[in-house]
Amino acid sequence: MRFPLFVAAVSRRSGLAPEPAADVARAVLDTVVERMTGAQPPDPTGYLPTDLTDALSPGGPADFLRRVGERAGVDESTAAAGAAAVFATLRETVTVGEFHEMVARLATAGDGSDPVAG
Repeated sequence: MRFPLFVAAVSRRSGLAPEPAADVARAVLDTVVERMTGAQPPDPTGYLPTDLTDALSPGGPADFLRRVGERAGVDESTAAAGAAAVFATLRETVTVGEFHEMVARLATAGDGSDPVAG
């Protein structure tokens, strides 16, 4: 999936305009990558748009949303809506197995809490 299509899906799901949706999408994926690896690999799944890949925290869901909000320059409620839209879009972009593997890696990378659940 190309970045503009990914952003359009995130925008539609979150109710955000395209520019903030793109900022939140990048922030969510940056934070996911950081949490999964402690580094910034080019693409944690091999299927993400190349424009999206760049950092996640070892903390729980609140810390995840705080970091997303800081990175995207939005408040936590906007970060939460955007993160939910990004994960919903990812579920359609990658296979079910790849999505479950990514979520499992998130849960084990930090303190054991689920960063996707609220």
